[in-house]
Amino acid sequence: MSSHKNLFAAAIAPGLSLPPFTQTVTATTVVLGAMASRDWRPMHHDRDFAINRNGVKDIFLNTPTQAGWFERYLFDWVGPAARLGKMRFAMKASIFPDATMQFSGKVDAVTPSHCGRWVWVDVQLAIHLDGGELASTCEARLAVPQGPEVNLWSVPAAEWQP
Repeated sequence: MSSHKNLFAAAIAPGLSLPPFTQTVTATTVVLGAMASRDWRPMHHDRDFAINRNGVKDIFLNTPTQAGWFERYLFDWVGPAARLGKMRFAMKASIFPDATMQFSGKVDAVTPSHCGRWVWVDVQLAIHLDGGELASTCEARLAVPQGPEVNLWSVPAAEWQP
């Protein structure tokens, strides 16, 4: 699910479901995510350590990598004109190589900003694994512009209050 188009405020309403997205995790996915976030803890790259010292079945995705996958899912849906305000997620189960992550999401609320140039979009997201197991949940708040003339990256810090 890759998109270069932008959704604007008028196209988003409470109850809207985000398109599903799936991604298979490989050992390379796990290791590169850990490397990119400079997470050198061995449970994210050393299979023997993960199994014999941590007692899990394999290496697993780290927190920053999961955050990155949630962000990718959001911005593949809404497009690059939007801006992430805040995100909070909870990992419920480890994500190991050979798992297929199944992303889903739903818009909870759409609230006008104080200036009217964008709306705040609150979404609930989830990652389920191929067996249906819930791996992670996420609450995110995005700023979505009213139209293409609004550049959310030029909003002064004093006005940016997600």
